[in-house]
Amino acid sequence: MRRTVAFAASFVLLAAPLHAQGLRSTITKLFTFGNCGQPLCLAGSVLAQNGHGEHFIPADVAGNATVLSFLTDAIGLSSADVPVSAASSGVTFTFVNGLPQKTAESSGPVFGERGQTLGRGRLLVGADVTNVDFSTLRGIPLNDIELNFTHEDVGAPGLGDSPFENDFIQVRTQLQVNMYVSSFYLTYGITDRFDLGVSIPVAHVSVSGSSAAQIVPFGAPAAHFFSGTPTDPVLSAESAASGAATGLGDISLRAKLNLNASPRASFSLLADARLPTGDADNFLGAGAFGFRGLGVFSARFGNFTPHLNGGFFYRGGSLENNALLATGGFDQLMADWATMSFDIISEWQLGADKLIIPPIVHIIAPFQRTITPTNIPNGRDDIVNASFGVKLRMDSGATGVVNMILPMNRGGLRPDVIWTLGLEYNF
Repeated sequence: MRRTVAFAASFVLLAAPLHAQGLRSTITKLFTFGNCGQPLCLAGSVLAQNGHGEHFIPADVAGNATVLSFLTDAIGLSSADVPVSAASSGVTFTFVNGLPQKTAESSGPVFGERGQTLGRGRLLVGADVTNVDFSTLRGIPLNDIELNFTHEDVGAPGLGDSPFENDFIQVRTQLQVNMYVSSFYLTYGITDRFDLGVSIPVAHVSVSGSSAAQIVPFGAPAAHFFSGTPTDPVLSAESAASGAATGLGDISLRAKLNLNASPRASFSLLADARLPTGDADNFLGAGAFGFRGLGVFSARFGNFTPHLNGGFFYRGGSLENNALLATGGFDQLMADWATMSFDIISEWQLGADKLIIPPIVHIIAPFQRTITPTNIPNGRDDIVNASFGVKLRMDSGATGVVNMILPMNRGGLRPDVIWTLGLEYNF
């Protein structure tokens, strides 16, 4: 046990994040054209000294700032929400008249929870690797995101009273966001009915993308341009950026208390504290404390073990919504060495959405028109996933884990599939 704890401590110390480049700044670089050094600064207009080069800079235009913040915050919040393995796994035991007696024959679910605890003095040690390749944001493909940036209101209230306020910038962006999360986890049975555990993730996150911008002018000569002159303006530009970071993610501390156990059914309470140990600027963590509380029920009908989990997820970030949690599924012992696991895993957002896009912009003169800031819709970021997995016991006593998660809806930033490969040992 001492060696295991020492290894875990070394693992944490060696997993310090790399700060060479904040990935949040990589996103804003996709909207930086020319050598101004700021997003949506028009280098050509600055060089022409016509006073129009900074009219789209997000610091001065609230709508522009909100669009860019939405994009970066959506990536940061979703990349910190990779599933955590079940707190107890493998065959579980209790002591009857001083002798160990099995309370579960199967190896248990992969990401769902069952009611049994490990048993006094038993230890679960495991490691897994999860791959997440994000593909959509609220149903919009990451390689087809459209953003429209409007002009600062520099005259009387309402856009359009000055002709150049009718100009806006269209940006089409292609993004690739990928994560590999390697997790080391252990759970120890303090008593027959009480387990303590920890899960320590190390994440590698890569972000790359390209963008093509087009200024849509209202008249001539042009007031806003990337390069050239007012009479011969260059109204289009391209940008590209990429970056990667590796480091410690958000550590999870877990406690599980069994309140009722019988050969047929078991009920437990699970507390899971998420510590903000990951670097949020590099999308390695949420940047705020989180807490998950679950009631866990499981039954046993021969080799078939259904389970239900329900609870609450508190998220401390200012842009994060709390959620109701509901998971239902089963694990089935197929053979002495093989267990199949299936779960429907869901999170249901509570309260008004804190991650919103800006409203439609209305131009009032010289004629009325509207500009939609983006093709990404406002909406709830509920999450519903289907999880399919197998656990295979080996002659060495270890158990191999293979799992696939498929999204069943498209709230938030989502991949097409999440793959997990793992190895765990229960003794």
